[in-house]
Amino acid sequence: MASDADKRGGKYEVTRFTCHVSRPELRIVELTLNSTQQVPWHYHSNVQDTFYVVGGQLRIFLREPKEEVCLRVDETYSIRPRRPHLVTNGGETEATFFLLQGVGEYDFVALARVS
Repeated sequence: MASDADKRGGKYEVTRFTCHVSRPELRIVELTLNSTQQVPWHYHSNVQDTFYVVGGQLRIFLREPKEEVCLRVDETYSIRPRRPHLVTNGGETEATFFLLQGVGEYDFVALARVS
């Protein structure tokens, strides 16, 4: 299992994590989640997250306002900076997606679990 352990507090287990681009204003990563893995509740202070699914299904839970988004292959969704979100696998097989983060300095602000 790969791990994405961010210098600023984000630590969670994923099946695969590949960083394709990491610049001061832009980050592009590829992640694969198995059916039980998730990226825990968090937000980013300055960057927008844009998800692009290349395999499986992805579920994104959001707050402010509360929302649930389900994405399939070739679908995208963007989350504005400071909006809390949790990312899970939306199916029974692995989910693989690209995550474009920018423009701005990347951070991972972990939040307490929300019901």
